[in-house]
Amino acid sequence: MGIRIRQADRGDRDLVVAVLEEAFHHDPVSCWVFPDEAHRRAVHGRFLGVFADITLAEGRIDVAEDGAAVALWLPVPAGAPEEEDPTPALMRQAADPDNERCELVGRLTGKVHPHDRAHSYLLMVGVSPRRQGEGIGAGLIGAELDRCDRDGVPAYLEASSARSRTLYERLGFHFLGTSVDLPDGPRMWPMWRDPQAN
Repeated sequence: MGIRIRQADRGDRDLVVAVLEEAFHHDPVSCWVFPDEAHRRAVHGRFLGVFADITLAEGRIDVAEDGAAVALWLPVPAGAPEEEDPTPALMRQAADPDNERCELVGRLTGKVHPHDRAHSYLLMVGVSPRRQGEGIGAGLIGAELDRCDRDGVPAYLEASSARSRTLYERLGFHFLGTSVDLPDGPRMWPMWRDPQAN
């Protein structure tokens, strides 16, 4: 499916957060981090805003031209980070300081994130629920994967649901073999895609 894509700038931050909040409101991981739905509705946008801010500063956010979907990509260099990633603590501080799950999800995914090769990291992709199933998310992801293939760059992500894992497998990702099992919560699947020859 061909879709028109533009790159977000700081003026798109509210749109990006709104799309992510709507898309992930009922996601298994979001429901684990914020079990109470009313509370989730109150703080989820602040939590997701951290991802938007980091990606606007350090990566790229692709937006479907009609604003129905966003994909957040970060370039990750080879080699283990020299310092502890401050993002998990920032997620907790920004969204819900008394909720250790805000920080734990980031720490657990950070532990399994591969660093042996530089890669493009799909931090999040969100599609407005009323537009899901139309191929918009796959189109957004596919645009970056085409760039990865041209440049010989692998891609990485963590699938947060069995449904999204299936989509990513169709796009050439494979499960790395060790899941992230959130305590008394859902499973996440770290997935990798080597660049493919056209």
